[in-house]
Amino acid sequence: MTEYPDKTIELDLVGITKVYPGAVALNNVSLSIRAGEVVGLIGENGAGKSTLMKVLSGAIAPDEGRIIIDGEEVRSLTPARVHERGIALVHQELNPFSNLDVTANVLLGREMRHGIFGFLDRTAMEQKVAPILELLGARFGPRDRVSDLSLADQQLLEIARALSIDLRLLILDEPTSSLTISETKRLLEVIRQLSAKGVAVLFITHRLAEVEQVASRVVALRDGCNAGGLSREEITRHNMVHMMIGRDVSQFYEKTDHVLGLPVLEIKALRTIANPQHSIDLCLRAGEIHCLTGLVGAGRTELARAIFGIDPVEGGVIEIGGRVLAPHSVPDAIAAGICLVPEDRKAEGLFLDFSVMENVAMPAHDGLSRHGFVDARAERRLAESSRDNLKIKTSSIDRAVAEMSGGNQQKIVLAKWLAMKPKVIILDEPTRGIDVGAKAEVYRLMQALAAEGVALLMISSDMEEVIGVSDRVAVMCHGRISGTLKRDQLTEESILRLAVE
Repeated sequence: MTEYPDKTIELDLVGITKVYPGAVALNNVSLSIRAGEVVGLIGENGAGKSTLMKVLSGAIAPDEGRIIIDGEEVRSLTPARVHERGIALVHQELNPFSNLDVTANVLLGREMRHGIFGFLDRTAMEQKVAPILELLGARFGPRDRVSDLSLADQQLLEIARALSIDLRLLILDEPTSSLTISETKRLLEVIRQLSAKGVAVLFITHRLAEVEQVASRVVALRDGCNAGGLSREEITRHNMVHMMIGRDVSQFYEKTDHVLGLPVLEIKALRTIANPQHSIDLCLRAGEIHCLTGLVGAGRTELARAIFGIDPVEGGVIEIGGRVLAPHSVPDAIAAGICLVPEDRKAEGLFLDFSVMENVAMPAHDGLSRHGFVDARAERRLAESSRDNLKIKTSSIDRAVAEMSGGNQQKIVLAKWLAMKPKVIILDEPTRGIDVGAKAEVYRLMQALAAEGVALLMISSDMEEVIGVSDRVAVMCHGRISGTLKRDQLTEESILRLAVE
């Protein structure tokens, strides 16, 4: 692993302001960080956290304000100069080079060479990368191709890239959003080790329990402005939530008991192409929030893809309302009333260059059309209604989805399927990258849908979420369901016991 320099870092952002057409992203925001500190940066989606990080990384320039590093005001900050000063940023949205291997990704632009012709020294490069992967507890090696890595592994790859430089300040933007429980614990331990070595860490996350565990202090943003700070002794979930949203979220999960209806989705002896050696039985009832959990790689997403018709099945039966769903494809699943909210919203859930209105209305075009033409006014009414109901933060429904925060993008994915009035909704990590206020809104929406008789199958790795919102939990392990727990049986220990069998 990289040896960290003895010199320390002092960073001050003073009065940073950034204005986009129709929106003030940052308004006179200030933040400071010193060597060895772990500063938790919190705030709702759209609060300005990502914009502030782009300023600090050199990706964009502020309209007003000063950036001071080691007592020197830096007037032109670029990504190259950021790296030279020992600052590394791990982005929330992953953008690895999937055609390259792990080593090439980690050391991209900093390759090691030898000989008079400057050939790549692969041996030296792999020897540099291997200890970093070991430190992170990664399940992949220096020679593995990135195209073969899961989303969680790609997250660790981005962190490994940051740790490969002479690090003085590490900025982590939602680093645990795709990680398992064990990987998250390992990363938090790495953060503690870095802090002990004098490395400063800016930790941006919506998972407030993690902030409580590692942060030296907390800084909150709200609506593009500073909303306050907390010392180590003041860091509690209640205080953080109150700073972020200006109000208490007294009943975060708001679990409502209601009578479950008849079976809506029944899976009998289903064998997926990912795990054909195991058959899966699952029954989902009307009005039920049934969670599917387990470690990453247990086969949860593969099961969801098979139910939705993305992947073919090796055998078994899928029934909707007692009727066998066959033949089975994505159009068949949608026509039967099944919808899937995928884990990777950018790659699989959205048309990023299209507007909010176009994304929300696209699946419902058949119902919005007259004589083969889409009714533009009906399309706009649907999008505006979805924006209001899900509290999507945008100045216009004509705004491109690519310009919006991750949390608002996730809400748009939810909105487009809700317009279809589905019987079954499969939600794969539905609150990944969503702030605490938006999470509460999503949970209330899920409860409302269940009360209306919609059956929800939620895939989640967040134990608080699993225990807080589920009527039943099916735990997967190595491609099979290792056990099912009723609501009164749900504890983190009971779930983990089944997840690691």
